[in-house]
Amino acid sequence: MRHGSNLDPPNRFERVRQELDLEHWEWDQEHLRDLTHRSIEYLEDRSESIVAENNSPDIPFRYSLNPYRGCVHACAYCYARSTHEYLGFNAGLDFETKIMVKLQAPRLLRAFLGRKGWQGESIAFSGVTDCYQPAEREFRLTRQCLEVVAGCQQAVSLITKNALIVRDLDLLSAMAARKLVRVFLSITTLDPKLAGDMEPRTSIPAARLRAISMLAEAGVPVGVMVAPIIPGLNDSEVPAILTAAKEAGAQAAGYVLLRLPLTVELVFREWLERTQPLKAERVLQRIRDARGGRLNQAQFEKRMVGDGPLASQVQQMFRVFRERLGLAEKLPPIDTSLFEPPLPDSGQLRLF
Repeated sequence: MRHGSNLDPPNRFERVRQELDLEHWEWDQEHLRDLTHRSIEYLEDRSESIVAENNSPDIPFRYSLNPYRGCVHACAYCYARSTHEYLGFNAGLDFETKIMVKLQAPRLLRAFLGRKGWQGESIAFSGVTDCYQPAEREFRLTRQCLEVVAGCQQAVSLITKNALIVRDLDLLSAMAARKLVRVFLSITTLDPKLAGDMEPRTSIPAARLRAISMLAEAGVPVGVMVAPIIPGLNDSEVPAILTAAKEAGAQAAGYVLLRLPLTVELVFREWLERTQPLKAERVLQRIRDARGGRLNQAQFEKRMVGDGPLASQVQQMFRVFRERLGLAEKLPPIDTSLFEPPLPDSGQLRLF
């Protein structure tokens, strides 16, 4: 099984760290291989809430829902890797092999939508890890949550890099007819070799473009996210990605510059040096050029787009091709006025 990371970086919250001493295992190639070739474990997440709220000025949604924590996609650059450290795991191999599954997500969502005062503000699927990652084939939690929101006419937006989303075209097309949904597909490269190295267990680029086409044909508003743009690695592909997405039926486009918060930097650098050895130093330097001399910026209004001349060049290039291709910055607005609270579990109708 391919992994995005070959590391078990230390958890920043733990005081005691273990360092492997491999000197005495040189003869045991099977054991050494097992250290970095791990099977996926699905672990039950017993959280008693499912919708998170944020007030970040550079995130375009207030509420989000994540059925899974950790992600089988194993993208080397994933900004969410460091969130696995809150669970006592690491941001490397643990993030992509120890997946927390919120089996009660549909029940918790139904309870959230039934709260007094909830007015049906749009909810994003997902704000952190991908709601259509391979775990969804088995657990179908995203599907069940969509059934809940469809029954309440609750507006949602979805972003994914997995073509599995077309499995739910029946729900999505019906919701789109009532202006209750919009979707973004994330495409980082059109090169299947680079995608296989960088995002080892995602859908291939051609499948994502096909998903855009199928969504558009079904009447679902769909856009493309070039996320992340990695200076020196995939930035030159931006025009081709936008062109291919437009031809497939995308109506809007956005991007995010590579982010390397906390332990994500260690994971990405190891991946870059292992899979792109001839480009590694150049890529790292260009990231610094787009981040004010650093590999990461945490400041609001800079962390998504970078800072400095190179970041400005990327932004200008993206805008030029987006406008040339007629790709709007945003998809058409969704209608939050149709929301109807779910019936109580008892089935008793409300009087007021």
